[in-house]
Amino acid sequence: MIQINPQSCIPDFNLKYRLAYLVFVVLFSSYIDLHQKSTAKTHEKAIAGKISGLIGLHETVTWRARHLGFYQNLTTKIIHMHRPYDFTDIMIQGIFKYIKHQHIFRKIKNYTVMIDIFEFESPGGIIGKFFNLIFLKNYMKNLLEERNEIMKKAAEQR
Repeated sequence: MIQINPQSCIPDFNLKYRLAYLVFVVLFSSYIDLHQKSTAKTHEKAIAGKISGLIGLHETVTWRARHLGFYQNLTTKIIHMHRPYDFTDIMIQGIFKYIKHQHIFRKIKNYTVMIDIFEFESPGGIIGKFFNLIFLKNYMKNLLEERNEIMKKAAEQR
């Protein structure tokens, strides 16, 4: 399990817009089209299920992306949605043994703080655990931090 708090803070400009801005950030982060733009480096594309717009509770999306030189498909499902505070998706089909990704949003002073809790388990038993330790944990952390930075910049330009 890795827990990532990339310190992606988006400024809040006015007290009366705090909740509205928080809602905007949550909607922004569940917007499939922006997700695809934020993962362009891995050529990530929604190919089945909900392929554009906002994804909602119990909806699925199948992503196709290039990681470590190979194209892979990964299907996720939104299992929890509590707008504007958090949502959770899990992998229901793909190369991993297990993936759970919690997206949490909190107001702290004048900022909306986005926290990612990303849990995964690779297949392959002890070899998979060793691969996680020496490479995959940092690869996934960097991938999420890069994606969140792109989403942060896009939100600030709204």
